[in-house]
Amino acid sequence: MRCAQGGGLDAAGRARREALRMQAAAMFVENVTPSKIAERLRVTVRSVYRWRADFERGGTAVLASRGPLGQRCKLSTKSQAKLARMLDEGSAAFGWDEDQVWTGARVAKLIGRKFHVSYSADAAARLIRRLGFTPQMPARRAAQRDELAIAAWKETTWPAIRTQAALGAFVCFEDEAGQHLTPPRGRTWGRRGQTPIVKVAGRSSGRVSIAGLIAIRPGVRTRLLYRLRIHRRRKNERRSLSERDYIGLIDAAHQQLRAPIILVWDRLNTHVSATMKQMIAGRAWLTVVLLPAYAPDLNPVEGVWSHVKRSLANLAAVTVDALETLIRNRLKRLQYRPAVLDGFVAETSLTFNPPPP
Repeated sequence: MRCAQGGGLDAAGRARREALRMQAAAMFVENVTPSKIAERLRVTVRSVYRWRADFERGGTAVLASRGPLGQRCKLSTKSQAKLARMLDEGSAAFGWDEDQVWTGARVAKLIGRKFHVSYSADAAARLIRRLGFTPQMPARRAAQRDELAIAAWKETTWPAIRTQAALGAFVCFEDEAGQHLTPPRGRTWGRRGQTPIVKVAGRSSGRVSIAGLIAIRPGVRTRLLYRLRIHRRRKNERRSLSERDYIGLIDAAHQQLRAPIILVWDRLNTHVSATMKQMIAGRAWLTVVLLPAYAPDLNPVEGVWSHVKRSLANLAAVTVDALETLIRNRLKRLQYRPAVLDGFVAETSLTFNPPPP
């Protein structure tokens, strides 16, 4: 097996290269000039001259692909598969636990330790790219997360919720978020070597708190409800949503849905306070189910916040009222896009269809 260490192409790359050579051969027969061939095929003139020399020496047979270029890989196919499994375990499993990052240099050291083969950092990076790895921004998971508790919740609690939904109740996932005047950063175009500059509010004079609720039931359009509150940093002003804010959102959902509600939310202090428990007890149509700790991936409303905040990237808002208007506008648009809301639900892997026996 050839190795990326020698710069060889993969199967798709070799097929494209051979197709270009065959097209060039047809144009050689028609006496098309090398400059025009290069322009049509979008390759360099130097490559065309090299192909023409090969063509004149042996015809189209010489231009056919001879397989990948470069040295043979120092690792066998079995060793490469073993290396891929090691990389899946993460760098912390092999002693690099201070930052949990794989680099070409670390992979080269790992190969040397486990397989007694010498690789440079660049060659190791090319090798693992051939194995299907790419540089990516990792997702964060809390160290306190209990995977066994989450699995148990999916296996026992969620089927019970699914059964109640089949009897006519709406399953309502709730979550909250906040946005300051300083917006999230987003990618934009700029000149090479010059970092683009965006002007944002220099001093945060307020904050918008948002409570969102996604209501789902089999056979019914998925709905989004929300409640916003502006915090202006005034004296004695509450800096977060209160129990009355949350119960107001839930009551509004009940009035619109006209059905029992199974409320699924996290273990935020306000959600489990004595005041909230008293309010819940007075609503016979409301059943509350707590999510496992540190399991935001089970809540589809997290997708709403990601969607909204991406649309606010590099925002040049100057007042908290303008920010509140923009957030309300983004949420209003989502209310008319149930397919997008369904996508947020699908990302949680929680379905209403029971698994086959």
